[in-house]
Amino acid sequence: MATPQDGLRAEGWRAAAERALYGPGGFYLRPEGPAGHFRTSVHASPLFAAAVARLLTATARALGTDEVAFVDVGAGRGELLTGVLAAVPAGLTVRPYAVERAARPAGLDPRVEWCARPPAGVGGLLFANEWLDNVPVDVAETDPDGVVRYVLVRPDGSEELGAPVGGADARWLARWWPPAGPGTRAEIGRPRDEAWAAAVATLERGLAVAVDYAHVRDARPPFGTLTGFREGRETAPVPDGSCDLTAHVALDACALPGAELTDQRTALGRLGVSGARPPLSLAAAEPAAYVRALAAAGEAAELTARGGLGDFGWLAQPVGITPGGLGGGALPTLADPGV
Repeated sequence: MATPQDGLRAEGWRAAAERALYGPGGFYLRPEGPAGHFRTSVHASPLFAAAVARLLTATARALGTDEVAFVDVGAGRGELLTGVLAAVPAGLTVRPYAVERAARPAGLDPRVEWCARPPAGVGGLLFANEWLDNVPVDVAETDPDGVVRYVLVRPDGSEELGAPVGGADARWLARWWPPAGPGTRAEIGRPRDEAWAAAVATLERGLAVAVDYAHVRDARPPFGTLTGFREGRETAPVPDGSCDLTAHVALDACALPGAELTDQRTALGRLGVSGARPPLSLAAAEPAAYVRALAAAGEAAELTARGGLGDFGWLAQPVGITPGGLGGGALPTLADPGV
């Protein structure tokens, strides 16, 4: 378990979370990985990896190549990469990269290059599923006098208000998450904007996609979203390495020129994932096929459910290709039957 060397001294949430998640013994460096504590779209159904494989295929087509890179940022233990490699069509050569701070897991496909940061100068699809919500950020709270201050935290989770927020952080709040009065809170997403821009910049040509819990400027939660997860249950955010620390992402702030922002329900629908039940006529004609189709429909419904995974944000950023190169937009091409 990660333990700050300076005992119970209070510090900003960004520094505390960085240590708790990625420091020695940190939460994300544990052998069980994220799947041991919470379920993402990747773990919910192989339909998700198959949809990403279709997106990768569409990206290769837009690039006019049959050899393409797939960069999985925040790869966990390689679950998405494994699913995508199994789903890509014959004839498409994929150069897979797993970007992750944890050690490479045993048994992973030897084609996968395990790296600490995205490779530079590649062409293809960079995909970040639930990565940005774990890029640590500072938390701000407006005090009774209307002054916006950093929230400081101790390893036991107790908090106090610190210095006034200034400089680049204050400018970010003014633009993207304006203070809403005493007692309200905000997560300062500037480090996520910078992390996403740096990841996108590694692509020479292709498409970068971030998928995450998200909110937009006109609907920011007044008291923030910082929380913890442990063994499948939501828990208090305590920065001692015992739990995940996550906060929803201001994806609209991350977006660069030319980006498209939509929700998972829409994006997966464009990629051919539908929760529609198979016709009853199939049950009489081919009972086994009906059962398989019904199971797939149930998994698709979970991936696209309103109030659940379907509400996740998808940020699609084309790089070095025009929106028309993907059929009129970064994601709409995925409705193309040829994908």
